Amino acid sequence: MSNETRGGKVNQDITALLKARNTLLWVVTREEVRVERSLAEAAQAANYEIRFWDCAAGFCKADGVPTEAIKDPVAALDRVRDSRERAVFVMRDLHKWFDPVVLRSVRSLARSLQQAPRERARSIVVLTPSAEVPPELAGHAIVIDYPIPDRAEISAILDDVIGALPQELAKTAAPNGVREAAIDAAVGLTAEEAANCYARSLVTLKRIDPALVSSEKKRVIAREKVLTWHDPDPRGLDAIGGLDLLKGWLIQRKLAFSAKARAYGLQAPRGMLLVGVPGCGKSLTAKCIASAWQMPLLRLDMGALKSKWIGESEANIRKALQVAESVSPCVLWLDEIEKALGGSTGPQGDGGVAADALGAILSWMQERTGSVFVVATANDVRALPPELLRKGRFDEVFWVDLPTETERQQILDAALRQNGRDPEKLSTDLVAQQSAGFTGAELAAIVPDALFAAFADGERPLTTKDLAEAARRVVPLSRTAAERIETLREWAKGKARPTSTPEAASRQVRDLDV
Repeated sequence: MSNETRGGKVNQDITALLKARNTLLWVVTREEVRVERSLAEAAQAANYEIRFWDCAAGFCKADGVPTEAIKDPVAALDRVRDSRERAVFVMRDLHKWFDPVVLRSVRSLARSLQQAPRERARSIVVLTPSAEVPPELAGHAIVIDYPIPDRAEISAILDDVIGALPQELAKTAAPNGVREAAIDAAVGLTAEEAANCYARSLVTLKRIDPALVSSEKKRVIAREKVLTWHDPDPRGLDAIGGLDLLKGWLIQRKLAFSAKARAYGLQAPRGMLLVGVPGCGKSLTAKCIASAWQMPLLRLDMGALKSKWIGESEANIRKALQVAESVSPCVLWLDEIEKALGGSTGPQGDGGVAADALGAILSWMQERTGSVFVVATANDVRALPPELLRKGRFDEVFWVDLPTETERQQILDAALRQNGRDPEKLSTDLVAQQSAGFTGAELAAIVPDALFAAFADGERPLTTKDLAEAARRVVPLSRTAAERIETLREWAKGKARPTSTPEAASRQVRDLDV
């Protein structure tokens, strides 16, 4: 394995730990075969033999040849203590056997091995999918969270799968353009999952299909139970009425995820915070970005991850963020973030849970390495802690205001198309003029209301009058919450970037078009 890969760097760390005579390593992974192969390489580099133990087969060598059929965990630990060879003993699933006797045996063994002569140095590696180290071993065990394959390793897996094909099929399995997409689609899967997905795609389609490979990530998200997989809006950015400045920014940022951008030296975009009036397209934008960029959309509900136990909420959020990073590139949607983080500074009304969540998020946003594009939405930015808003957390903070007249017509047109109606047959410009102060959600709701009226009136075609009548029955949010909206507008001045061309400028553009 190349030292340039994430796994290669971890192997170097393990080799260094073995050379330094660390006697107890706790390696967290679900990839037993891949990690055991890497442990064997690390042990060899540190001049150790390697032995494997499990409760079904006892001890065996790296090639699987059994050596001793000792299946009892305490007896196996005694065997390690009495061994005279310089070796690393990899104990599979030992954590499942932890009772007071086994824990005491491991703890005593880790201490006694520190005194062994160099030629008989021994180390224990507990190979487990659980990161929970018993407190009795916390002072002895060094925890190593073994990473899943990165792009370089996935690339090698793809080459191995294609290399096993007949020459004619190998030439067309992953042509230029498809190869990079196929690698990106498999990032976040284990080595075995990636190889199986590539193989299944070849068997069913005679080629590598990135979409088929990417669909496997749904299973990964469902398994972890800390994030929700959302199917993005298939219409892409066309589903959003208005927000032309935001769309232009997103189209430009999409280019940064390409191989050419990586070669150019561009870093992947980090994300954006959308602040503004409720119902004006913030959540819809998150769904449409994922579709336009052809990435998975993951939603993190921080409220659902809260726990009454100290530290558990933070652990849940950290796990969710790690899962998101493992399936990157992806879009991570933090909806109404102010509800989860409100109260994270100042007097604590939740026992510090919000502060723990804020700390976990800020730490991850600062240190993350994967291509996770964060879309955070907030209706009331005043409730957000200032640490989250400082420059560098997000690429940009956007203000989403009530739609302009031009945008109101675009929103009505999009809603009509979504409901199977042709906006060219209706005068949506007239309805847009009459609906000043409406939010995007209120405008979109006009269309089904008008359709109900038309259907009740003899199932006749929808008319502009039906839309106008439906609009007249709406009491817009801009009227019921005028003071709150104006306060948010004042905050946005000089602090957030507008998402739309101002009303006067958009009218000038329309006049020029005419």
